[in-house]
Amino acid sequence: MINHHLIERLAELSDEHVQGLCDVLLDCVKGGASVGFVFPFTRDRAVEFWTRVAQGVAAGKRALLVARDELGICGTVQLILDLPENQPHRADLVKMLVHRRARRRGLGSNLMQAAESMARECGKTLLVLDAVTDGDAARLYERLDWVRVGDIPNYALMPNGSPCSTTCYYRSLIESNTDSHVDAKAY
Repeated sequence: MINHHLIERLAELSDEHVQGLCDVLLDCVKGGASVGFVFPFTRDRAVEFWTRVAQGVAAGKRALLVARDELGICGTVQLILDLPENQPHRADLVKMLVHRRARRRGLGSNLMQAAESMARECGKTLLVLDAVTDGDAARLYERLDWVRVGDIPNYALMPNGSPCSTTCYYRSLIESNTDSHVDAKAY
């Protein structure tokens, strides 16, 4: 059983990174994850996607974490940092992917915690994401105390083309003090 995972932030993606990330994405889509792609999903399409991500990372528009085990890249998560100027405090958490060989071992939780730390390092205080309603990822986010906002029916398609709803979540990265009082007039 493979249990050790190294999580690191990448500032640029090599061809080796792209190929490893393609393996993870292909595995997730093949396993039925609704992560933006439908069948038939090819390696060429995966390479195109990760090449665009690499450009965003290099331009500072995205932040990317990868997780490795003894077999290579087994998980990833991204933050979209390039948001409108009235949202400098926020990032979108996207493409939290874990290869099926590495699931049920705490890697998803570890990636989420690392993404929250990375967001703080990037000066972000609010994260938002969406996930298939009642899916494995949604259950993970709820276990990690992300706040459920609501569901949107027929939001996206599963890889097989069937519609699915999505649930929106957010996470405040500002430490709350239950003894503090916010004066609504101050805003």
